[in-house]
Amino acid sequence: MTLQQLEYILAVDQFRHFAKAAEHCRVTQPTLSAMIQKLEDELETKIFDRSQQPICPTPVGRFILEQAQVVLSQANRIKDIIEEEKHSLSGVFKLGILPTIAPYLLPRFFPQLMKKYPKLDIRVTEMKTKDIKQALIKGDIDAGIIATLPEKDEFRQTPLFYEQFYAYIARESDLFNNKIIRTSDLNDEQLWMLDEGHCFRDQLVRFCHMKAAQASQIAYRLGSMETFMRMVESGKGVTFIPELAIDQLNDTQKELVRPFAIPTPTRQIILITCEHFIRTTLLEVLTKEIQASVPREMLSLRATQVVV
Repeated sequence: MTLQQLEYILAVDQFRHFAKAAEHCRVTQPTLSAMIQKLEDELETKIFDRSQQPICPTPVGRFILEQAQVVLSQANRIKDIIEEEKHSLSGVFKLGILPTIAPYLLPRFFPQLMKKYPKLDIRVTEMKTKDIKQALIKGDIDAGIIATLPEKDEFRQTPLFYEQFYAYIARESDLFNNKIIRTSDLNDEQLWMLDEGHCFRDQLVRFCHMKAAQASQIAYRLGSMETFMRMVESGKGVTFIPELAIDQLNDTQKELVRPFAIPTPTRQIILITCEHFIRTTLLEVLTKEIQASVPREMLSLRATQVVV
């Protein structure tokens, strides 16, 4: 039994497909299949039921996969200890990030980080907060960039910056001539909002006391922030954008942006890891690079802002 074989069975469990698992592991499918077959022969049991589509673990296979995850996590921890002892900035680092943060933050620091530390292989996946937390616990990612967690959460939190919310308003809207937006102004507007489970949406619904939002937005949930911005630009409704998104707008688009009345709703962006995460040198570098990439005034909460 080898660590490589354990990686292969976990990949098959993740993708439920031998070809996709092989691609993920960067080996040929015959190689991956042969290694898994060899492991099954050694254990004298079947880990996967190949008669089902998609492929799924056998009952005993589920227990094997759970233990394989533990073994690999501990093995990787040994490697991390050595890398941290050397203050190394190399190797694979897996990062989860919210889809409402990624498009606006990653271009600010990621290309420069890759140039500065060419031996560091950062692999980024966009995920919701719930999925980031689960992936951290399972060891599928090393860190996550999300909005504020409750203080008593089980993860180590590193504050990064604070980011305001802004309204993005169609020219045909009655609110277009307003200089600022109050939460009461939104009651009768067509709101384009992300689906439930996105903390960006949940924070705004809570701040704006939009109790009717859950019932009234059923037809408009399956979109992205960029899609909703295009809908507003075409002349319909209101959506919401984070502060960093404004820098990516052209002058015409910026005419649609309106601030909220004071206190302005704001989210705190944080970097989270499991409590036992060892590679603090790498984490410190990542934190420094991210904070250097955003406007200095965003590094602290302003008197006019309130975290939601």
